[in-house]
Order: sequence, then structure tokens, then C-alpha cells
Amino acid sequence: MSLKSFAARIFAKNIARKTAKWAGEPIKSQEKVFQYLIRKAQNTKFGIDHNFKQIADHSEFVKQVPIRDYEALREYVEQAVAGNENVLWPGKPIYFAKTSGTTSGAKYIPITSESIKEQVLASRNAILNYIHETGNAGFVDGKWIFLQGSPKLDEHNGIKVGRLSGISAHYVPNYLQKNRLPSWETNCIEDWETKVEKIVDETINEDMTLIAGIPSWVQMYFEKLKSRSNKNISTLFKNFSLVIYGGVNYEPYRAKFEELMGRRVDSIELFPASEGFFAYQNSQKESGMLLLLNSGIFYEFVKADEFFEDRPKRLTIGEVDLDINYVMIISTNAGLWGYNLGDTIRFISTNPYKVVVTGRIKHFISAFGEHVIAKEVEEAMQRAVELCDASINEFTVAPQITPEKDELPYHEWFIEFEKKPADMTKFIDILDKTLQEQNSYYFDLIDGKILQCLKITTIKKGGFQEFMKSIGKLGGQNKVQRLSNDRSVADKLVAQKE
Repeated sequence: MSLKSFAARIFAKNIARKTAKWAGEPIKSQEKVFQYLIRKAQNTKFGIDHNFKQIADHSEFVKQVPIRDYEALREYVEQAVAGNENVLWPGKPIYFAKTSGTTSGAKYIPITSESIKEQVLASRNAILNYIHETGNAGFVDGKWIFLQGSPKLDEHNGIKVGRLSGISAHYVPNYLQKNRLPSWETNCIEDWETKVEKIVDETINEDMTLIAGIPSWVQMYFEKLKSRSNKNISTLFKNFSLVIYGGVNYEPYRAKFEELMGRRVDSIELFPASEGFFAYQNSQKESGMLLLLNSGIFYEFVKADEFFEDRPKRLTIGEVDLDINYVMIISTNAGLWGYNLGDTIRFISTNPYKVVVTGRIKHFISAFGEHVIAKEVEEAMQRAVELCDASINEFTVAPQITPEKDELPYHEWFIEFEKKPADMTKFIDILDKTLQEQNSYYFDLIDGKILQCLKITTIKKGGFQEFMKSIGKLGGQNKVQRLSNDRSVADKLVAQKE
């Protein structure tokens, strides 16, 4: 055992002890966070507008602070983006994480010195927890790779702006810099296809022990390594022992990963977002992720089936039950208050509190990290129909993660036409280009050759009705699900294709 791996195991033991302490006092941990947030922000514009000085407990907070999504909070964010101080949190944010907008342009998620510190600590502690549980620390001596966006940042009114993965690249601790690949220069390459080839160049002859990234990106990297070396990943990297992923469900990729790797490798699931780092997998023996209750985030939970009521009940950590789908609401040390993240979770344990991500409160596709929403596909369809003199009866969209013939993955559109377009190629092109225009993540995946252009499967006349009948949802207020993040609808619709 090297000195470095020995030190890692000692450090991991200390972090595990601290984790057990706050996890063993969940209500106390959350109350401490809540009081700190309210006290810290009481003199901000948001704090003054919402009477933070009068808030002593959660019930008063509920009265003063409504649930908001980004669009409802936008007026405050825009003041911060304009360079104003003390808007949502004392001082100015140190970064804005720029993400794809849902309805009206890009979103700028504030990141403060306090919140980025918690993001970094959570990433570190996820790995240390793994070391403590498994005793496996040998990978710390090898090379690590984090497949991420460019660390190049823009600047807006004196505040750095970029994607979260790029911002995070600036916070790799010194003791990992010698382990970390690829080089800074390669990480700055914007074109993903060029970038991944350079990453292969830099890593193929190294002792890679840890690989992290969104599964679709990691899969592409593995495929290029295998193609270049004619070896599976575990043969190429004999000490490779850990995959870290987040952002999308790993399970659809697991079989393909194990085929590429040649054996099963331990994995750690993370639950990060621009808005905060919420949870990480804390056991290789059990599913689920440990909800981080002492990391500058105060959580509320609303039952998903009650969420769209006028005044849904907002529960705190001590009030939740197992196996119920909740919308997760956050208030953070980045200045997000009563913020609807859009994610739905389910508790699988309350000792400690562990969650699994169940999806979004609205239907979406994010099998590859694209976060495509109904509005985007509906507007794309509307434009294509108008420009191609076509009409449709119904449609739905699903990801195709494992296409045949070694093709790139794609979005599959199941469409029942009333009137088919005279030029189907033109119709597809308009659909795809319009979606790219609306969603920067989808554009990046197409541009980076992670996804290929969408494909259309034509459904026979009356096919959607037959499908709805087959699942017992024909008529009434039942609607065809516009988007699915899996193939549960798509696989049933195949029986209705022309």
C-alpha cells in the first residue's frame, strides 16, 4: 500500500465519522441549516421583501416564501446578473452557471463562494465514503479522468459565467492535479468529437483507475479506446476500478458498459446540479443516495400528486414517508428560495435518509443529459407541420439508447399523420433543427456526435387510440404522454407502426 492510499484511508475514516454524526441527527442538521440561511440573508433584497427578520420557523417561512421555479425567480436573478449586490445572498455571486432555459432563454444559476465549497466537498466525500466502505484506495495512485465541459469561462458584469462542469474544473484540489487527465488544453477544446480523440491520445497509455462523467459521454470514450486499442477497457487499464456518474440513469447503459469494460466495475452515483449537490451513493451494497442535510441546502418536499394544487403541503425532512413520489424544493446558500428544481425523488430509507431520483414533475427526455421538455418538441412539431403542409393526429418521443448496427443513439419520434409531408427529409430536418435552436444541450449532443439526427416511426391510422385502449386509458381526460425518458411507451407503440 502506497503512502498516498494509506493517507486516503485515514482521511476517509475521519469523514465517515463526521458524516455519520449529521446523518444520525437529520432534523437537527436541517434546522441548523435553515436558521443559518434565514439569518444570513435577512438583509438582502429578497430577505427584506419576504420579511426574513420575522421568520423563526418553517411554518412562517411557508407563509412568506412561495414555491417558485426559475421563471418566477427570474426578476431577482436578473438583478444579480446586472451586477447588483445583496439581491438573493449577501454580496455578489462568484459565478453564474449558464444552463438551457425552459421558456424564455438561458438560465443563470447563481453560485456563491459558500455553495461552490459545498459542491467540491460533496464530490470529495462521495469518493472518501467509497474508500471507507470498501477499503479500496489503490485507485488514488493511478490517473483519473473527469469528462466535462470546457473550463473556459465568460465574464458578465465582473462575474464569471460558464457551465457547472467547467466551473468545477477550477476547483480540483492540488493533491489530485498530478492524477488528473486530460490536460487543461485538451479540456478547453469545444468540439466534443475532436476533444474525445485528444483525450484518447492522452490516456490510452496511462494507468487509468477512475473515470467519471455522464454515461453517454463515457460510453463514447470507451468505444473509441476499444476501437483504437482493440482491447476491452479492463485489459487496457488493468487497475481501472471505479466509475462515477450523475445526471442520467446509469442502468440503461450498464450492460453496454460491462461489455466494453470486460467485467463489472464499482460505480458511484451522484445527484449534482447547477443549483447544488444534493446526494451521493453511500453504499456499494444498497441502492439509493444519501441526501446531504448539512451542506447549505434546506429541503422541502411536496407530494407529486398534490403539487399542482393551490396550496400544497410543504413537508420537511422529519415528515416524509417511504415510497412516495415527492417534488424536491430547495433553499440554498446560493440564494435560491423555495425553489422548484423540477426533480422528483422517492425515499427508500429514513435511517439514514436516502433517495432515488424518479424523474421530473413534468415529462421530459434527458437520457443523454439534454433536458428536452414538452414545449420544445411541440414547437418543433408545429413549425415542421406548418412549413411542410402536413398534419398529425398524435405523437410522442422517446430516446433510443441502443440502436442496431453500431449507430449513434437518437430521439425516436412516433407520429400518426393525418396528412404526410410531401418531403419527409425536409420535415425531419426542420424538426431536428428547431429542437437544436431551442435546446443548447441537444445541439451540443448533435454537434458533438453523441446523438444522431432524430428518426421518425410512422404509426398507422388509429394506432394511438389502440395503444391507449391497450393500457386502459382510452377516452376521458387521459392524454398520450408526450415525452418519455425510457422506452416504456415506445416499445408498446411499435405494435402500431405502419
